[in-house]
Amino acid sequence: MKSKEEELLGGQDEAPKLDSSLTQAFSANTVPLAQQISQTQLQQISPAALAYLGDAIYELYVRMSYLLPLQRIENYHHLVVAQVRAETQALHLRSLIPHLRQTELEIVRRGRNAATRRPKRVDPEIYQQATSLETLIGYLYLTDSQRLTELLQQLHLEK
Repeated sequence: MKSKEEELLGGQDEAPKLDSSLTQAFSANTVPLAQQISQTQLQQISPAALAYLGDAIYELYVRMSYLLPLQRIENYHHLVVAQVRAETQALHLRSLIPHLRQTELEIVRRGRNAATRRPKRVDPEIYQQATSLETLIGYLYLTDSQRLTELLQQLHLEK
């Protein structure tokens, strides 16, 4: 006898590309907060704080991208953890670099310089690149949700 979860899964193991309606829902939730932050306030936010925000936004995006087809929670967890690791974030940043505008490259540089903590498990350069990606995502979340969505859609999340 199958559990309700197994019936919902219907034997599907592959995750499709992020549905455009999910992408629209993701980007729609970014607008209200961005309208509340002035340019002066934005300039006062440290790169570390932008990375803190960007980390949460990135993980939410990854979680949403794996939401369909329905899977067991353990499967979701393994897929998401593989994408939010510093090594994968560093790869994603490197894939986005050719597509970034000058101001975005400056945010990436500031994020790299803000990554002063030296983790034990990962190479410091990889950690800096991951922090740079998170900083960029945090910045774009607050300033340009359309551009954020555009860049996130260019990421090739493993299915």
